[in-house]
Amino acid sequence: MNTKQPVALVTGASSGIGLATAKLLSDAGYQVYGTSRRISAVDNLPFTMLQLDVTSDESVEAAVNAVLRLHGRIDLLVNNAGFGVAPAGAEESSMAQASAIFETNFFGLVRMTRAVLPHMRRQGGGRIINIGSVLGFLPAPFAALYAATKHAVEGYSESLDHEVRSKGIRVSVVEPAYTKTHFDANLLAADMPIAEYRAASAQVEQALRRAFSKGDDPSVVANAVLKAATAARPKVRYVAGRVARVLRVLRRFGPAGLIDSGIRRDLDLDRIATPLAGVPVTRN
Repeated sequence: MNTKQPVALVTGASSGIGLATAKLLSDAGYQVYGTSRRISAVDNLPFTMLQLDVTSDESVEAAVNAVLRLHGRIDLLVNNAGFGVAPAGAEESSMAQASAIFETNFFGLVRMTRAVLPHMRRQGGGRIINIGSVLGFLPAPFAALYAATKHAVEGYSESLDHEVRSKGIRVSVVEPAYTKTHFDANLLAADMPIAEYRAASAQVEQALRRAFSKGDDPSVVANAVLKAATAARPKVRYVAGRVARVLRVLRRFGPAGLIDSGIRRDLDLDRIATPLAGVPVTRN
């Protein structure tokens, strides 16, 4: 079945940003295939769902080949699949857990890109859009590993765009801030908790829940994806939403000290006393 419709593949499309993106792309005229690790029965979706685990070479290859058998091409890949860790100190995650976070959030994206790129080169064009985060250019206390994966996505996306631009392929990263999804309700707990971090991580979690409750609708991110997918001259980075735009400007032009103090204030970090050797953590 070869169609003239552009063909899009969106990972992590069962909910949140991925679902909103797949729906919007379908409305915009794309033949869309969404993916999820577990396929549940959902009625009236305007796109087809495929089972795909981005941590598995075999699963990625099977899903990509299924789309290619039907259409002979993939014009747009949206790498959205990922997960986060509940607020915790960086040393509270084991090396196994740190590896698992990177395996999905970064290497899963690399795995999908490697599977699709040869076909885009052969067809002479395509777009790859990676869902990053403002935490790809800002620090994230008590989310260091998640932020590290998003920093990696930023560097990978910009570097890859230079490599494949002459092949007719463009790579962009979309940078949302807080978004109203189930993301914050399904965070992985750190597997090596340390008592000294408990008060601070709880304080950060409260601040994050307040921020997520006021966050952007997933459609804001989906619109940024569509803009990147259809732009005649796509940019490498697209911020999604007002907060993300402000943070990008501050990061680029603002004094480092102002940004540092702003992050600590927004997360209420300084309400927790810095522990000294042998002194228990206390609230100011």
